[in-house]
Amino acid sequence: MPECSSNALPDCSRETLVNAYDNSIRYTDYFLGQTVQWLKRQSGPSAMLYVSDHGESLGEHNLYLHGMPYALAPDVQTHVPMVLWLSEAMRQRHTLQTACVQQQEARDWSHDHLFHSVLGLLDVQTEVYQRTKDIWATCKKASTTGQ
Repeated sequence: MPECSSNALPDCSRETLVNAYDNSIRYTDYFLGQTVQWLKRQSGPSAMLYVSDHGESLGEHNLYLHGMPYALAPDVQTHVPMVLWLSEAMRQRHTLQTACVQQQEARDWSHDHLFHSVLGLLDVQTEVYQRTKDIWATCKKASTTGQ
């Protein structure tokens, strides 16, 4: 606190703007943590995948929000967080190698990979699935996708 509560962001101080953004991140973190705790109490394989739909500009270069065309947008608008949590049963179901999954964070992925990664994670069999766009396909000891 204090946080910016105006929709006229240039009228807010940088401190209050950053505080509002930090508070939204803090609540998202809390919500995801609660979701994982709930999933841990469930029986059988479970997973949580969170991907932000966009980044945010907080006044850098006098830019606010996230409306820039991709070619002009700064990294803070185009690089977004992704969190994957898998229960032990889910990891075993897919024979996912944990170290390999962790190494994937260093690679450049895009929202184009999300669809195929979810299909692979859920073992959905469809001709539209592209293994090369499945983030975790190479982390399976024995591929269950067949593609």
